[in-house]
Amino acid sequence: MKVLLIEDHEAMQATLRRSLERGGGVQVLCCGDGARALERWRASCPDVVLLDLGLPGRDGLQVLADARAEGLRTPVLILTARGTVGDRVLGLNTGADDYLPKPFDLDELEARLRALARRGGAPADGPGSFMGLQVDGDSGAVYHRGEALELPPREAALLRALLARPGQAVAKERLLALVFADEPEVLPDAIEVVAYRLRKKLARTGARIVTLRGLGYLLKADDGSTATSPAAG
Repeated sequence: MKVLLIEDHEAMQATLRRSLERGGGVQVLCCGDGARALERWRASCPDVVLLDLGLPGRDGLQVLADARAEGLRTPVLILTARGTVGDRVLGLNTGADDYLPKPFDLDELEARLRALARRGGAPADGPGSFMGLQVDGDSGAVYHRGEALELPPREAALLRALLARPGQAVAKERLLALVFADEPEVLPDAIEVVAYRLRKKLARTGARIVTLRGLGYLLKADDGSTATSPAAG
């Protein structure tokens, strides 16, 4: 589950990010500027938006109103110190899906976010799934938010291996054995070519393959940096 946290208080950002990501299966992206929030929302394609109202640059309610007018249907949970009934009604009428006043319980916040993700059709990440990518246990096909990815067999095998342990390094030797099981004499550098091709096909999914020199590869949330070339390993 990918959460976009739109909150300008840096300490609150850090606390919420750490708390939501502690159990795994949740990736938190942050934005602290109301003027850039809508751009970040469009670019990140989150499963849920956690929105503070008191933002610099543009008020949170205006960000929400603009997003809904633009057709962005991502579930939104408003998180704010404005706790009156009138504020809650205004937020919900503007297009929010839920409302949690500060101070709040972190476990309740996480439960509400997961409920909104399920309501919005985003599966909570579990074994074999990450950032909307999911492996069909019967066919071995890989889907992104319900749409099958058209991958050659070797790229699909590499992605399945990385999805089994998202966020953790998988040794190059192990990947080589899994991806080239029918070619025991293949050169080790062959896995780099497969990883390079797969990186390009994952560019719009929110997931990225990272090379860890001397360790292997891992799958992580895309932070917007440039993927390495096959020559870089």
